[in-house]
Amino acid sequence: MLTSQRKQLILEKLEAEGQVQSTALSVHFSVSEDTIRRDLRELAAEGRLQRVHGGALPASSAVVPFAERKTVKMDAKKNVARKGAQLISAGQVVIIDGGTTTAELITFLPSDLQITVVTHSPSIALGLVEHPLIDVILIGGRLYKHSIVTVGAAAIEGIGNIHADLFFMGVTGIHPEAGLTTGDFEEACIKRAFAGRAAETIVLASPEKINTASSFAIGDVSLANTMVVEDGTDRAWINAITEKGVTIVKTADRTHE
Repeated sequence: MLTSQRKQLILEKLEAEGQVQSTALSVHFSVSEDTIRRDLRELAAEGRLQRVHGGALPASSAVVPFAERKTVKMDAKKNVARKGAQLISAGQVVIIDGGTTTAELITFLPSDLQITVVTHSPSIALGLVEHPLIDVILIGGRLYKHSIVTVGAAAIEGIGNIHADLFFMGVTGIHPEAGLTTGDFEEACIKRAFAGRAAETIVLASPEKINTASSFAIGDVSLANTMVVEDGTDRAWINAITEKGVTIVKTADRTHE
């Protein structure tokens, strides 16, 4: 079998099963584990999968540059963002992470909603300028241009002064075993810091993030209290997430499950 054929079959197996193990692939293709590791390494370099200890997981498409992410699964992003906005109550302090899904979230906030929004995203802050009753606190720091958010020591220091009701966390991957992941080390640190300052962390789980992983761990899926998903989301994945103690809210739900 040609290397290219084996690599394609590995990708097909990964898509069908949600994860692959190096040892099992070695047996399946009757090649050494070194050969499989080389295949996985090359596929990871092409962005086709995310290597993890002992094998690989599907790579998240949510790690591409911000401008490209705006076109990924936009209908689904709008659906979960609309539902997420319904979880916000007047008078709350709400942390809103950067990202294309949270950018949709703020478009569904009622014009008469009175809350305080804390964000490290200049884009989110600017998007709320026309909301007269929303007070905006912008966390400073070094601008990470890939995601258009601030990171670094100054951002961490500012976050430490917050006590929030809700944190809408942006992630690029959500996997029952790999946890919540993102594509940048400093962003992962910021997200953990925000989660530590909020009474409830909410993840808007659009389809491109589900059962995928990126390079840097934010934490176990239980770091999130609530995840908002579309109605047709895979039941096995939902069961695996709820077993971690996370509440699942579907876009058609009137109340939490």
